[in-house]
Amino acid sequence: MDLDALLLHFFGTDDPSSLTSDEFERALGQLRIGFGVEREPGRKFALWCLLDALGDAPLPADAFAKEPMLKAAAEDYLKAAYRLERDNER
Repeated sequence: MDLDALLLHFFGTDDPSSLTSDEFERALGQLRIGFGVEREPGRKFALWCLLDALGDAPLPADAFAKEPMLKAAAEDYLKAAYRLERDNER
């Protein structure tokens, strides 16, 4: 999935920071709904990654309780993101 396409689809812009707080919350709500109803594993994972980037992703154990491979991928993603953030702070 293309990040710009996801941003345009859910937020109507490729720069969510340009939205008012109400517009952003409304779009974030739509993204949460999209994640909740998505059944294709790759798309679901991409939507979860976007939620994580926006600081709103559920924990992998909650998000992917019935999908152990996606749960493991999400946990690996978070570990890698944490290492990257930690290493960039040095």
